[in-house]
Amino acid sequence: MIRKFLFLSLISLAYVASAAPTKTNQRAELGPPKMEEIAKASVDPSSPYYYPKLLKSFQANDTTMTNEEFQYFYYGTFFQEDYDPYRATPNPELLQELTPIYAKANRTRADRVKMLDYAEQVLASNPIDLRQLTNRIYVYEQNRKYDLAKIWQYKLNHLLLVIAASGTGADSDNAWIVVYPQHEYDFLNISGLTATSQRFEPPYYDFIEVEKKDPKAPDGYYFNIDELLHQYFLKHPAEISESVE
Repeated sequence: MIRKFLFLSLISLAYVASAAPTKTNQRAELGPPKMEEIAKASVDPSSPYYYPKLLKSFQANDTTMTNEEFQYFYYGTFFQEDYDPYRATPNPELLQELTPIYAKANRTRADRVKMLDYAEQVLASNPIDLRQLTNRIYVYEQNRKYDLAKIWQYKLNHLLLVIAASGTGADSDNAWIVVYPQHEYDFLNISGLTATSQRFEPPYYDFIEVEKKDPKAPDGYYFNIDELLHQYFLKHPAEISESVE
């Protein structure tokens, strides 16, 4: 069973759940990503959606980015040279040290220092790591740095909105689109859902089964990993033949 997301801050779940009555207009206005346009803009220095420009804006301590900029930033990750959907976790020694800290009900200031240190290390490598963004917000809140917590909550909420706007998750035709496989679980967990199993459905869908609290609720949700797999095999062509064999 997938472990439930550890540190839920004051996240507005209306951004996430497909059935949420609020924020529907924002989701509808944003809509699914236009991947070809994003691919071109993200590598064009003259574009307002040039990835390095958006990255700089995302890393700034402000809330000036628009919904569209967040969408181009999130999916623009696909088209960066260092993109790897199965990238290794940085600093595994520190992560191992943090494992019992994550399990604590109450954490000391020293614990929080380690948590923030690790979150910043991960986010330096992968700025859209949803889990470490959440941990970063948690530490800011616990350390009473409320202004920073609100700024980064805004950024996290908008990344979640981008994913939510990509579909409904109800079926393969309306599958949500994520940049990293871990985001499938993080997105559902932040929504208050607990993933229980996963299966791949050809040609490029993941179906994540969830624990049902309501018998009328769906058994699970679909994620489209077409672009994720496409970019992975572009960088690892040898694995195409291996998978065919």
